[in-house]
Parts: sequence; C-alpha cells; structure tokens
Amino acid sequence: MQLNGLIFTLPKEIKLLIGAFIIVLSIGFYTGLLFVGETSSANPNGIEEQYLGNENDENATVMRFKKSDKEMLTLVHNHILSMSIIFFLVGLLVSITKLNRTFKLFLIVEPFVSVVLTFGGLYLLWKGMLWMKYIVMFSGILMTLTFSLSVLIILKQLLQKR
Repeated sequence: MQLNGLIFTLPKEIKLLIGAFIIVLSIGFYTGLLFVGETSSANPNGIEEQYLGNENDENATVMRFKKSDKEMLTLVHNHILSMSIIFFLVGLLVSITKLNRTFKLFLIVEPFVSVVLTFGGLYLLWKGMLWMKYIVMFSGILMTLTFSLSVLIILKQLLQKR
C-alpha cells in the first residue's frame, strides 16, 4: 500500500475530522507549554527548581518544595503514556503526507525519543543528576519543534488540492 501522499485522496469528511483533531490537539499541547513556562520559567535552573524545590534560597519570591515520590511517578507515568498516544496519532497522520522518506521517518520517530529523554530526564534530575536539566530543556524544545512542524505539514497538505 502506498502511503506517501495518501492524505490528498482522503474524502472531505475525513480531512475535516483530521483538521479538527489536529487543531484541538494543538490547543491542548500549546496550553501545556504555557503551563511549563509559568511553573519553570522555561530555563534549566527553573526546571531544576520546579522539581527539586528552592527551600534553601532565602531570596525566592515563590517557595517551592521538592516533589514527592508519588508526584514524580505520577507525572512521568501520565506524560509518557499520554504523549506516546499523541505522537502515535500524529505519526500516523504524518505517514500519509507527501514528504521525503528520511524526513518523514525523523518526524515520526523523534518525538518518542524526546518523550523518553524529557520525562525520563526529569525523573533523573529529581534523583540528583542535575546535568539532566539541559537534556530535558533540549529534548523538550526538539519535541515541540517536531510537533509544530508535523502539525503545519498535516494542515497544509489537508488544505492543498491534489
């Protein structure tokens, strides 16, 4: 079965369904990023403070405490499960777009690597591997860029006439 470019041949109703799904999914994804920006200042030290706390910082304007075992396991578990489903569905949609095979494979596989590095990295950071905050930051940015690019490609090809 030829998948490359299949998106162009889909019925209008399926294209509408995919478009609505991608737009609503994107609203949820980017709202999550706003939350990250609010809670961690979107920088490596803010990430560290969010999970390890800042009880020793007498000048802190907002007091934060180290996350508990339960909080960290819940966060890692929920995010890895939900993000893997999100990226599986987006990957299926990317697979039917018309793209260079290597680039398409990158867009399909990379988010799964980033999910493991980002949320596994948060857990390792919480366990004391402080340098993981840089891996978390980099993989989170790469995951967001890959998601954004995939969404733009899907939407653009949904709107294109064959």
